[in-house]
Amino acid sequence: MTVNSTIHAPSASNKRLRLLEATMKRHQYRPDALIEVLHRAQELFGYLDINLLLHIAQRLKLPPSQVYGVATFYHFFSLAPKGVHSCVVCMGTACYVKQAAQLLSFLEKTTGIKAGETTSDGQLSLMTARCLGTCGIAPVVVFDERLEGHQTVESVTARLNTCLSASKS
Repeated sequence: MTVNSTIHAPSASNKRLRLLEATMKRHQYRPDALIEVLHRAQELFGYLDINLLLHIAQRLKLPPSQVYGVATFYHFFSLAPKGVHSCVVCMGTACYVKQAAQLLSFLEKTTGIKAGETTSDGQLSLMTARCLGTCGIAPVVVFDERLEGHQTVESVTARLNTCLSASKS
């Protein structure tokens, strides 16, 4: 992974970086504002790449390892661009017992990516969640923020095909 130092010097031409800088300034560059700053950065840039994390660490006077640790700890932060469509498989106990691991394995094999990855064409991101709190309809898969319960290989295949064919039209 290469680190690009250009992000460390916000330029007048980079509006998103200026907006991020304004957020950090509003929080007085306090290290305890890290999560708010990361949220704003992801909102502005779509994801948190390594150069952006290094910039935030420098401006908040935090060790890069701490910024990276927070960004990777919370599931709502992404270190890579997300796909046009998303598929989240719940791996909570109820879903796991009802074959969620097999659904995930099927999705990985079908899409050619592992959980946490995005297809090379940028169409689909495959993720897992620890528990979505919908145990009564396990196993649960969320397609493009739409929760669907009692999933099977057949229903997941149909929904995946619908998502991906909609992208092509």
